[in-house]
Amino acid sequence: MPHGARANRPAPPQLASASSLPRHRRCRLLLPAMSQARGPPARGIACRAATTTPAAVAAVGVGEDLPEGYEQMMPTVEASQRRRAGVLLHPTSLRGPHGIGDLGDQAIAFLDWLHGAGCTLWQVLPLVPPGRKSGEDGSPYSGQDANCGNTLLISLEELVKDGLLMENELPDPLDMEYVEFDTVANLKEPLIAKAAERLLQSPGELRRQYDEFKKNPDVSGWLEDAALFAAIDNSINAVSWSEWPEPLKDRHPGALKDIYENQKDFIENFMAQQFLFEKQWKRVRSHAQKLGISIMGDMPIYVGYHSADVWANRKSFLLDKNGFPTFVSGVPPDAFSKTGQLWNSPLYDWKSMEADGFAWWVKRIKRALDLYDEFRIDHFRGLAGFWAVPSGIRSSDVWKLEGWTKECLF
Repeated sequence: MPHGARANRPAPPQLASASSLPRHRRCRLLLPAMSQARGPPARGIACRAATTTPAAVAAVGVGEDLPEGYEQMMPTVEASQRRRAGVLLHPTSLRGPHGIGDLGDQAIAFLDWLHGAGCTLWQVLPLVPPGRKSGEDGSPYSGQDANCGNTLLISLEELVKDGLLMENELPDPLDMEYVEFDTVANLKEPLIAKAAERLLQSPGELRRQYDEFKKNPDVSGWLEDAALFAAIDNSINAVSWSEWPEPLKDRHPGALKDIYENQKDFIENFMAQQFLFEKQWKRVRSHAQKLGISIMGDMPIYVGYHSADVWANRKSFLLDKNGFPTFVSGVPPDAFSKTGQLWNSPLYDWKSMEADGFAWWVKRIKRALDLYDEFRIDHFRGLAGFWAVPSGIRSSDVWKLEGWTKECLF
């Protein structure tokens, strides 16, 4: 090169466009490359460029040329290691046509919106039937059953598509800012029961699917107790099952047989409604899976006292001989509450549960995995240690922290 001639070097990176950068070895390393002594590249990280590798870059010394293709190296992350974005939205909060969100077209449209926004996660609250007898006002964390679905989420429009309702039977749209569960129940429950009755009376593919649904041992294990509980609850005017006649409260076989025979139509209709919920939920979940969206469920760590779970599994809960809770759930006074929080759910008898291999929890987790792609356990800290409040006492002075061997369950 003649003395004083200007070298034909590429423009500085901040002035050059990506397309103008040469594809040969002209990049230089100004800082030491990470050596193997500092650890390998992060797990799950790979490079798209085929012309170089992270190992080749790591071997470059200070001031040496970087390998060809370095400027095109872009990190990729394995699917299991990627960060995700999603939205927490309970289906009741969708803009449904009858005063509550449902599992119809609005749920599908929401999934399409999530996909278009680049989200891969939809988190929902518990899908259980909300408690309505003791002032819970529709809270999914005070459910009547840990495994049943909330039939108020059934879309009436989807029932029309299935031929179980007529178009002219649909009520006028009900536009509400907040869900009023009693209003919604009075509007939708008679129509859902009518659709379930038509399902039971009509032969065909849908009826065959229902018969398979209730015969499934993973379903019948919780559905039959839930249906019996609902039938008794429907026929007796009581605040909780502890007020039922002794034979029913204590599940005497003869008394349960009488209920099944006398309330057979109610029980079958109850099961058919659960099938309709399941059918519509699986449609929504299938659409989510096609879009690559994972549905995350939510499992309350405790269940309500007035529930099929406690009534049918009394040995698994801390109850006295009359069926009343001896200890209930809550947390003591803290920075959030000067008087503490009394949740009032019956506590588990972990020793009794351990003796039968945690059968109730195994059944509950299997059900959750059937409904969701993944799920969280609300207040899961209680699986390692929990506060026990003597039933009927609010004073924080007598609350005590209990614990159990968590490894047994996991």
